[in-house]
Amino acid sequence: MWNEYFNATSVEQVLDLLAQYGERARIVAGGTDLILEVERGVRKGIDIWIDTTRIHGLDQIRLDEDDIIHLGPLVTHNHCVDSKLIVERAFPLARAAWEVGAPQIRNRGTVAGNLITASPANDTITPLMALGANVTLRSKKSSRSVPLSEFYTGVRKTVMRPDEMMVDITFPAMNAEQRGTFIKIGLRRAQAISVVNVAILLKMKGRFIEQAVITLGSVAPTIIHAPRAESHLAGKELDETVIGQAADLAMQASRAIDDVRGSRVYRDEMVRVGTLRGLRQLAQREERLGFPAEPVLLWGQDYKGQAPTLLSSHSHDLHSPIKTRINGKDYTFTSGQGKTLLRLLREEAAMIGTKEGCAEGECGACTVFLDGVAVMSCLVPAPRAHGAEIITIEGLSQDGRLHPVQQGFIEEGAVQCGYCTPGFIMAAAKLLEEKPHPSRDQVMQSITGNLCRCTGYYMIINAIEKAAQMDISAIREVSDEQIR
Repeated sequence: MWNEYFNATSVEQVLDLLAQYGERARIVAGGTDLILEVERGVRKGIDIWIDTTRIHGLDQIRLDEDDIIHLGPLVTHNHCVDSKLIVERAFPLARAAWEVGAPQIRNRGTVAGNLITASPANDTITPLMALGANVTLRSKKSSRSVPLSEFYTGVRKTVMRPDEMMVDITFPAMNAEQRGTFIKIGLRRAQAISVVNVAILLKMKGRFIEQAVITLGSVAPTIIHAPRAESHLAGKELDETVIGQAADLAMQASRAIDDVRGSRVYRDEMVRVGTLRGLRQLAQREERLGFPAEPVLLWGQDYKGQAPTLLSSHSHDLHSPIKTRINGKDYTFTSGQGKTLLRLLREEAAMIGTKEGCAEGECGACTVFLDGVAVMSCLVPAPRAHGAEIITIEGLSQDGRLHPVQQGFIEEGAVQCGYCTPGFIMAAAKLLEEKPHPSRDQVMQSITGNLCRCTGYYMIINAIEKAAQMDISAIREVSDEQIR
């Protein structure tokens, strides 16, 4: 998949590498899109990968003195979900980030990566367009700021040059007069690509709309506005008649196509429905219904949103050893450098408990803990394991004693055929580390990234709830022992 893989330690090093290798090189942060695109031939000629995930300080969200929000290039979707600043002052982005994939995907996928992939179905582009975002692109020779509205030139096409890195995403924080929301319509409730998505931002003056912004995703080659609907709303009170008229006008802006996820006619109608839902939410002040007060992140207790900083950079070709720590034991791999972490674990480490189901981040059977957080190992390049701490299903039991989740699955008969079981157990174990007494809704949130094809999920949910009733200290002991 790659000929050389760099674990970088500074932005300057990244820019030097981009300048040296040009179109052959790509930055990998989340990698949730890049790995699949390279495997499927969507991105060709890319054999130099530059891993930025352990560069210190790039995962920060901050508000500056001009009331501008800054997102660093390593800010993940779960960072946005967890950020009080984003939830309070950029809610459409928070909602969109929550709608992306599942916890394991949101722990790796970055907002910058979502923007750069440039698919019109990507969820975070639509609200950031509505919020008036700009991106800062930096190369070894220059730096420039580009409005997000001018960043895209077509499907999966942007104005970025091969030697540039996106180093900042900025947009004005919403003020007290502004309210907004994000509506996603997919083919299922989680792990779904948008058939249509809609972001709405209203500036109110009393009961009347002073200014309206409506952006539409997955209905044109790029994210587009619904200008007639925006103009129609200005100066009006948000009543049912106005809402219905605006939704009809938004539908007329759609330039949708037919594809496997939906026909043009269906997409057009879903633009109307999505706009209708969003405006009704805002009229009734219900835009935050369904957004969790305590979202499940699958971070555990000790992770604070920052990956461990890599002290020295490493270059891996197909012969360079990968030195890592798995389940508390040191390993050195002299093969498998060009694989995913999933296949490194299964084929080089012989840890076959981690399953390969879809190999594209859809089923969750390959869930492991990477530097403390749950991720899909099929979407992590193997060299990312260098200098990392990894926990697999084999590492959950200690001294012959099963983890409470494992015991709960046995007692509740939740194993079924067993293929998906390791992924469910890993997600549930991290949940109980993070939230020892989860609600049923939080249990369900934790396993949205895991699919079971045997039957329903009732026994699995019961097993996790049973585990939560067991001795919580046993869960913490397992986690502490793994770290030691």
